[in-house]
Amino acid sequence: MRPYRDPLVLGPLFRDEEPGGSRRATAATAAGPGGPAVPGSPAVPGSPGGPRRSGPAPADPDTLRQAPVRTAIPRPASPATAAPAHPRTLPAVLDPELTEHPARACSGWWALLTAALAAGGAAALARFEELRPSASPAEAWPLAVVACCALLALAALGGLRRGRAGQAWSLTLFGRYRGTIRRTGLIWSNPLPRHTRVDVRLRHWRSEPLSVVDSEGTALRSVVLVVWRVRDTARALLAVDDHTAYLRGQVESATARVLSRMPADSFGPEPDGPETLRDTEAVGDELTRLLAAECKAVGVEVFSARPLHVEYAPEVAAAMQRRRVASIDARHRDSVLTSVLDAVDDTVHRMSDRGLVSLDDYERKALVKDLTVAFYTARGPAADAR
Repeated sequence: MRPYRDPLVLGPLFRDEEPGGSRRATAATAAGPGGPAVPGSPAVPGSPGGPRRSGPAPADPDTLRQAPVRTAIPRPASPATAAPAHPRTLPAVLDPELTEHPARACSGWWALLTAALAAGGAAALARFEELRPSASPAEAWPLAVVACCALLALAALGGLRRGRAGQAWSLTLFGRYRGTIRRTGLIWSNPLPRHTRVDVRLRHWRSEPLSVVDSEGTALRSVVLVVWRVRDTARALLAVDDHTAYLRGQVESATARVLSRMPADSFGPEPDGPETLRDTEAVGDELTRLLAAECKAVGVEVFSARPLHVEYAPEVAAAMQRRRVASIDARHRDSVLTSVLDAVDDTVHRMSDRGLVSLDDYERKALVKDLTVAFYTARGPAADAR
């Protein structure tokens, strides 16, 4: 009768024989009887390393009870690897059908010639033929020809339009966009669609004072100048109710978003501090980029948006003005004191190096004090007041 070898007993033996044996022993213990064989151990029939029997092997209750159960716990995604959040903006095209394309049109002089020929033919036929209704086609044809000539003349004259430079005609038929005419001069187009005149010239709009706040929560008043034009007449007329009102609303929204990212002024001692709203070039570039992205969906092209005035609100203007004056005065005093100390240090070193005076510590301190007072009085606020 073969002796029984428990996998839990064989585990410590393999741990001493080779490095990493404890890990293999744990794997063999978790597998139980009938599991994979441990490398480097002798094959024993009926043991985990022996030949497998056909059919499922019975599990050892003690082994299953003592084997640790490991579950894979998903790790949360770190904020650094998460996708960056981009500001939501309107898509470039809201409706693929709302895209400007040219409508059919021709010169209006051909329409005038056609109307003149039709009117002349109808007049000549009415003079030489008797126009009266009759049941016989042979006698009623002059009246039918005259009616057709009149309809042709009306269609030729009804489709005449005058195209102006900087303006376009947008055509809609039964609510569907049919095209845009950008030709100038006398033109003719289908008289059935509805013709709407659209101004496509370069325009500028000066906003009224907008109430905004900076990054520190200080109330401001800002006036923005926007240079824009209608680039796509189909989107400007059909994608929005009123594109000019939409532009005004977007200017207010973009101004509030851009101006709230930076402080209005920097009151720190360093002149080269963080960016402020006084940098109108950077503020204008960011405002232009944001407005151009928001207005592209409605066919409006924004060329530039520049803040003309960024001032404090009346309720905080006096307090912020005093704070600004105090900051400027502090910077001036600091610069004056720095220059005075440099001048005193240079004077004392020159006198010592040339051997003009021989000073101990007490006399050196007294000389430095006197020179500092003299230089500061000559360069400080007293000199500015004089």
